[in-house]
Amino acid sequence: MARATHPDIETVKLPDVLHALADPIRLGLVRLLSDGEERAWGQLDAPIAPSTLSHHLKVLRSAGITRTRMEGNRCFVRLRTDDLNEQFPDLMATVLALAAEPDSGLRRVGLKDERD
Repeated sequence: MARATHPDIETVKLPDVLHALADPIRLGLVRLLSDGEERAWGQLDAPIAPSTLSHHLKVLRSAGITRTRMEGNRCFVRLRTDDLNEQFPDLMATVLALAAEPDSGLRRVGLKDERD
């Protein structure tokens, strides 16, 4: 896999961030990553095919929302919380608070059982 590229936070545009967050799966992934922990892609449990998960993670990375780190043939992802707060103060806190509401329409995204 090629090295993941990330936009400089100064070049990240609000419409791109909002577009990336508009999808229920991507918003669920952001909610999962909002605890600040870095996760291996294989740990992410979403009701979609692995290739579709890869696409959603690429959209989040391209929008400047996540950072992907390669380690051998494994990929790890984390939310760029500090960068996003610098560029768009309170945006992520507001989005995450609204996404936590029961009627937010999010599809289930979680972590795979460690024993799998």
